[in-house]
Amino acid sequence: MSSLLFRLGRFAARRPWRAIGAWMLTAVVVITASAMAGRDLEDTLEAPGLDSQRAVELLSAAGSSDAGLTARVTATPREASETFFDSPAARRALAEVRAELVALPSVLAATDPVGGLGTGAAVARGDVSPDGRVALVTLRYPVIEHLDAGDLEDLRGVLAAHRNDDAVRIEAGGDLFISFAEPETGTGEVIGLLAAVVILLVAFGSLIAMGLPIGMALFGLALGTSAMPLVTHLVEIPSFAPVIASMVGLGVGIDYALFIVTRHREHLAAGMDVGESAGRAVATAGRAVVFAGGTVVVSILGLAFAGLPFITAAGIAIAAVVLIMVAASVTLLPAFLGLAGRSIDRFGLPWPRAGRGGRGPRSGQRWHRWGTHVARHAVAYSVGGTLLLAALAAPVLALRLGFPDEGTLPVSRTERQAYDLVAEGFGPGANGPLAIAVDLAGDASVVEPLHRAVAADPGIAAVAPPRVDTDADVATLMAVATTAPQDDATRATVERLRSEVFPRVLGRSEARAHVGGQTAAFADLGDRVKDRLLLFVSAVVVLSFLLLTVVFRSLLVPLKAAVLNLLSIGAAYGVLVMVFQWGWGASLIGLASPVPIVSFIPMFMFAIVFGLSMDYEVFLLSRVREHYLATGDNDGSVVRGLAGTARVITSAALIMVSVFLGFVLGEDPTTKMLGLGLATAIAVDATVVRMVLVPAAMKLLGGACWWLPGWLDRLLPSVGVEGAVPGGAGGPDDGHGPQGRDGREDGVRSREPVAGA
Repeated sequence: MSSLLFRLGRFAARRPWRAIGAWMLTAVVVITASAMAGRDLEDTLEAPGLDSQRAVELLSAAGSSDAGLTARVTATPREASETFFDSPAARRALAEVRAELVALPSVLAATDPVGGLGTGAAVARGDVSPDGRVALVTLRYPVIEHLDAGDLEDLRGVLAAHRNDDAVRIEAGGDLFISFAEPETGTGEVIGLLAAVVILLVAFGSLIAMGLPIGMALFGLALGTSAMPLVTHLVEIPSFAPVIASMVGLGVGIDYALFIVTRHREHLAAGMDVGESAGRAVATAGRAVVFAGGTVVVSILGLAFAGLPFITAAGIAIAAVVLIMVAASVTLLPAFLGLAGRSIDRFGLPWPRAGRGGRGPRSGQRWHRWGTHVARHAVAYSVGGTLLLAALAAPVLALRLGFPDEGTLPVSRTERQAYDLVAEGFGPGANGPLAIAVDLAGDASVVEPLHRAVAADPGIAAVAPPRVDTDADVATLMAVATTAPQDDATRATVERLRSEVFPRVLGRSEARAHVGGQTAAFADLGDRVKDRLLLFVSAVVVLSFLLLTVVFRSLLVPLKAAVLNLLSIGAAYGVLVMVFQWGWGASLIGLASPVPIVSFIPMFMFAIVFGLSMDYEVFLLSRVREHYLATGDNDGSVVRGLAGTARVITSAALIMVSVFLGFVLGEDPTTKMLGLGLATAIAVDATVVRMVLVPAAMKLLGGACWWLPGWLDRLLPSVGVEGAVPGGAGGPDDGHGPQGRDGREDGVRSREPVAGA
């Protein structure tokens, strides 16, 4: 692989416009095709086998409007003393709004709170609150496959036209918003990117050197996100995938470019010409990038074990962006390096900076002293670091999975205001009605007893009269819980209906009842994630263990990596529980109220963080192994490997943390959750784990770190992370570790390794 990467990098650097032209042509084709033939991203949240999914399937088969999405338009008189009972102006304004809503293209039906208001029928139907202060127009839409973001924009257009109505205040929320309202993350992305710019300026001390990783990452991200509407023809990409892909793509893109540019500047300082230097940088650091990116992709694709199609599809989208970043790192970036030539260090900044090799002598000495200090007190640091991570991870025992509803949004959002109005007028459970679908199996006699039993349940506030479709042999009951959608009591009510009420009423009848609706669906998704989480974690850990065993020819090094990565991820989970469930410091990140952990966040976090932490493991241990193969001194190799890579690893981690924290500034609680979780995990991994626990553990293990049974060594393929390049003592993939037989990475440098990948 080294020879191929060397030729690829050298070609791109010596003929930069060809490489850049190929990328530009690809971008034009993808963006044009996406605009002309791409499909809208959507959130189906379908999960085969779940009880709530079975309810949706029954309602869909019956052609019931209850199977589709809903939007809830709420209205209240402007005057605090007025009600709809005594305000003709408010009633006229509401009737006008409803008429415009009914005329929208995809609306199948709409409730009429004005009709029957004088007789009390509107209150009996649940269209007007008992006090007359809140009216509710429920819009019913088809199933999500027949809708797109344009339907939400049509609804918003009607709302905007009546935003300043003198008689009534109009707000709206519901399934349509949940499915098509895209999180606002632009400001956070820009802030995270600016922070990355500052870190790169400090690391490189040059405007040009700083701009190359940023430019490559932005180009790769634009191409990756533009391709998603095309990928939806193969697999339905959920609308939240671009947000997560942007987080991961920006982080890994800048990090990977940082490692390669650092190595390139080092080679330039050694006197190589630009093309040779870029080729060698791609063949060494670029090879580590390819391997690290591969581990990230494999880890993310492990989301297929979740058993949830939309999570698998999101994983595919994120993995595609990571692959694009890897490809850009070994082709587009060397082209940029070729264009920059020896001017890469021009426009330097006034403060003292590291040398062109990417490492200041003082920095290397400081890290060498730190590594020596940790090794000297290995037991204390091992115990202390482990206890710290265990303490951070302890709140995981209180982890509660669910989905934040519109009640967790900022009060400035119309969805939140509509949620509050519905809760005030109709009770907290009205924001998450339960759609009970009954497969009658020819036995319609069970409908009335079932209706009475559901209404009598202590967790149910009201049940609408049943609707029976004799042709489809399906009955529908719409129930409202006494508690809010996110309350544990609501989930307990759903489980009680399924396990006690339905079996008791249906008895030996062939009829079967299923609880659907967003509230039940979110609870079911959380349960599915819990059921599959252990399998998913085990699969990713085992696969990464095998990969590291092959690369580093050791059993204890991969085992140590797996354990420490689990500790760092557990610590990040604990921080999420403290902030989002317990509300500690929630106001600092703009969180309106405590929320449950989104059910798919732990899986996404584990897949992404485990892959990214393996990046740092590879970059650090490849240098440690290099010294060990050259000297046979494990303790000294650990210290020198840490000194040679710590500065770049910490810079890369700072960039990643900055990008992730930028997304915490968005309004969407889910985006905040993922951003804070990833930032915490990377910060913990790059500091406590990588700079403390790894050197301490390897010191305590001694030479046993590199033990591998002879029979297993003969069975494993020979794979190095940073292979030798043409002209080195060891040929590419010579099977003697990352550097070749002479103990050096590329057969050219004999001095102490400097910071780099």
